[in-house]
Amino acid sequence: MPKLSKELKTGIIALLVIAIFIWGFSFIKGTNLLDSNRVFYAEYNNVQGLSPSATVTINGLKVGTITNIYFHPEKVGRLVVKFSLESDFKFSKNSVAQIYSPDFISGKSIKILTSFTGSNAVSGDTLRGNVEAGILGALNEQIAPLQAKVESFLINADTLLQGFNAIFDQESQVNLKQSIAKLNTTLSNFKNASKSLDNMLADDGKIDSILSNATIASNNLVNLTDSLNNANLKTTIKKLETTLNSFNGILADIENGKGSMGKLLKDDGLYKNLEGASKEMEELLREMKLNPKRFVHFSLFGKRPKNYKPEEPQE
Repeated sequence: MPKLSKELKTGIIALLVIAIFIWGFSFIKGTNLLDSNRVFYAEYNNVQGLSPSATVTINGLKVGTITNIYFHPEKVGRLVVKFSLESDFKFSKNSVAQIYSPDFISGKSIKILTSFTGSNAVSGDTLRGNVEAGILGALNEQIAPLQAKVESFLINADTLLQGFNAIFDQESQVNLKQSIAKLNTTLSNFKNASKSLDNMLADDGKIDSILSNATIASNNLVNLTDSLNNANLKTTIKKLETTLNSFNGILADIENGKGSMGKLLKDDGLYKNLEGASKEMEELLREMKLNPKRFVHFSLFGKRPKNYKPEEPQE
């Protein structure tokens, strides 16, 4: 058997070292060069700190590792994650590669949300990728609306305080103090009035006297009502109404000139006769005053009176 040269041995050893180094590096990265694994891809806008050699799980079971992460050569800003699966578990192309955090300590990983509708996924397919919100994400989603409400409340509170500062200037504060002082005075007066009322209520004799007088007054009112009922007030009012109707009839007859009183008030002839009689009476009285001898004759011896002759007027 020919002996190998020293140079050949050195070359073989170098090749073995290089092969072992490549295999060890791949093993450290999670790639087993001795197994034929299926390779899949997924695209993301943000990988959330996902790094190569991270695990890939299905239903919590590790089935592969991340082999490479790089930018998409055609889609600007899109990241492509390449991962290999050691398991031959079959799932649909509609499955989702979701980035998630297994716990608070370890980094990000990928879990396959398997779907069994449609054709099966084969090595080289690109799965739809998304990112799980996680505990912190869910907490942020819950806090964000609350934060908006708190900010709105603080803005409204600041506006309200500014309004109060604008309203309660120095003059308003003085007016407010005066109003409070007047209110205290009113409350003090009300307190004194309530004390007086308490004293009056405490004096049972006065209250009893007032109630007794009220009872007597009510009894008198009841007696007065009974007296009015017994007096047959309705009949009296009816008679009074009849009397008033009769009196209205008499006044109507007088107004129409009926009866003596009506004729006296309405007959012009009677008025004229009375006026003429009044004038004649006035002339008679004047004549008696001027010529009394014509109407009165006195004789002591029964001498027959002479005929009356009017006296001639003296010149």
